[in-house]
Amino acid sequence: MPEPFLLKYIHEPDQGDLDAYVSRGGYEGLRRALAMRPEEVVDEVERSGLRGRGGAGFGTGRKWKFLPRDPAVTKYVVVNADEGEPGTFKDRTLMEGDPHRLIEGIVIAGYAVDAHQAFIYLRREFHRARAVLERAIAQAYERGYLGRDILGSGYHLDLVLATGAGAYIAGEETALLESLEGRRAMPRLKPPFYPAVKGLYMQPTALNNVETLCHVAWILARGEAWYREQGPPILFSVSGHVQRPGVYELPLGTSIRQVIEAAGGLRPGRAFKACFPGGTSSAILPAAYLDTPMDYDLAKLDVYGAMLGSAALIVMDDTACMVEVVARTVEFYRDESCGKCTPCREGTVWLSQVLDRILHGKGRPEDLELLDGIARGMTGTCFCPLGESVPPAIYSSLRFFRHEYDHHVRTGHCDVKTAVQV
Repeated sequence: MPEPFLLKYIHEPDQGDLDAYVSRGGYEGLRRALAMRPEEVVDEVERSGLRGRGGAGFGTGRKWKFLPRDPAVTKYVVVNADEGEPGTFKDRTLMEGDPHRLIEGIVIAGYAVDAHQAFIYLRREFHRARAVLERAIAQAYERGYLGRDILGSGYHLDLVLATGAGAYIAGEETALLESLEGRRAMPRLKPPFYPAVKGLYMQPTALNNVETLCHVAWILARGEAWYREQGPPILFSVSGHVQRPGVYELPLGTSIRQVIEAAGGLRPGRAFKACFPGGTSSAILPAAYLDTPMDYDLAKLDVYGAMLGSAALIVMDDTACMVEVVARTVEFYRDESCGKCTPCREGTVWLSQVLDRILHGKGRPEDLELLDGIARGMTGTCFCPLGESVPPAIYSSLRFFRHEYDHHVRTGHCDVKTAVQV
């Protein structure tokens, strides 16, 4: 298995300091990029096969190619650092442990798409990441890695650290842009216009997440051929009923079972029951899928809503009541819905009411069909991906764990909590 590199220096206490970062080869990728033509940088990132690590998995180089090359057109780079989905914490780890890697990736991206202004949109609750980034940005300006005439190349880029208000919807790219422009975080209609065409201030914008840009810094430092030999790697945020929850760097395509083993395995004496492979917006998979590779082909499974997403693997053992898991998941999306569209605003509330009724021993046999019907009414009808994130958990739990719903409705009690003493 290739040597991890995204996390290689993450635990070095001085990695956030510019001198330490440079001494370990930092900013070599930027030096190499500035010696190339911008189009060559974009081509190298595209050849590397890097796909966005924010959840959508779109090709990074291809996304950059959508921006016009006309130098008269103002372009921006925006970093989505509003990591708010339950179980996802890899970007925060990178920002706190290796901030200059992100800055280096931002400058390379800016040079590649001919932008001279960049923004990091940071979740407000990330106080430590903010302090670390502020210090690193100041160091980068002082030493000529940001600002005018970067490393004597004639290229200039300014970087602003902006903080949001902590709303989950601000992680949706167009809602993020609305917030960055000073308005309430509400999603924009797309198509017809995507950020690469009309983004920040209605100008072409390269919008990437933190991990994606850290990959870019490594790709330019070592070359796309070396990068492809590494897997390519991906960061998994592993949480739930494992012995060592944390962030793990493994090759794309590592099976669910192997990721769990990397996190120390399950708690002693417990059996695997289910997992969210790609955060709570993905479908729930039972033990039959333990050997499924964690890659973008997850979406091709016979389970609606199965996806790699943000690679946030949430593991549940046999002590988890799946009805309660789904109820808490729906509750999160209900509370975070921006309310812009009816299917999301009303559907999440209705689902939550039905699930709470079942959990409190007042469920009716027809409630299971009602849950399925509400989820079908939300599928494909919501304005943005937030509302569309809810049905997969409903569908998959009704398919794989219907007996738990039936037991709750029939007896008014939870058979899991009765059978297992935690």
